Amino acid sequence: MRTIWIEEQLKKACPDIHLSCISCSVSIQGFQEDLWKLVDAKSQEIMENLTIEEIRHNPNIAAAREAYKACGKDPARYRLSAEALLRRVVSGKGLYQINNVVDLLNLVSISTGFSIGGYDDDKIVGDIVMGIGRPYEPYNGLGRGEMNIEGMPVFRDEKGSFGTSTSDSERTGVSENTRRFLMVIVSYQSIKMLAEATQMAIKYLKEFAEGKNVEAVIVPQCTQRKNGV
Repeated sequence: MRTIWIEEQLKKACPDIHLSCISCSVSIQGFQEDLWKLVDAKSQEIMENLTIEEIRHNPNIAAAREAYKACGKDPARYRLSAEALLRRVVSGKGLYQINNVVDLLNLVSISTGFSIGGYDDDKIVGDIVMGIGRPYEPYNGLGRGEMNIEGMPVFRDEKGSFGTSTSDSERTGVSENTRRFLMVIVSYQSIKMLAEATQMAIKYLKEFAEGKNVEAVIVPQCTQRKNGV
């Protein structure tokens, strides 16, 4: 697992922030029927029990929206990925079918309310730092083009910004060539729920993506906890 840390400026704005970072080798597949059955079942459950208005009151989404405000970004204008996914589900549009790794990530996200980053680990250069977006900082969102990330929590490596809770980037996006995958679950309030989401993600990575050599680290609580498989 590469070194991942959080800048003081972001910790001051969001003192309860924690990251669950999961790294493993994966096998990318275009479609997994058993996985999609779980996605369909969870989507149906959500449609029957949640309204659009209730989505923003999910505790993990509510905490992330407050974090965006604390950093200087309007969460209504730059919607969190978990909120956007749940709005699609509740409105009956369903999730996009991308590939097994992205699909299982989205399943964990709609199940927990956490916005989750998914990256091709081999495209990341050096250590990772999470901070706050700067004025005019360049960023190309995956499927969104150029984005204004000023005032938004953002991940950076030696080449610059590559991930936010609104949209992952084109540069580090997961493709059919991805072999090593990095998933980062961002919590602004609950370590207990973060641990539960981590275990769910690891289970799905092993079951649906042939996840091997799994490493899981909680930041900033600890930097050495690893689960080697």
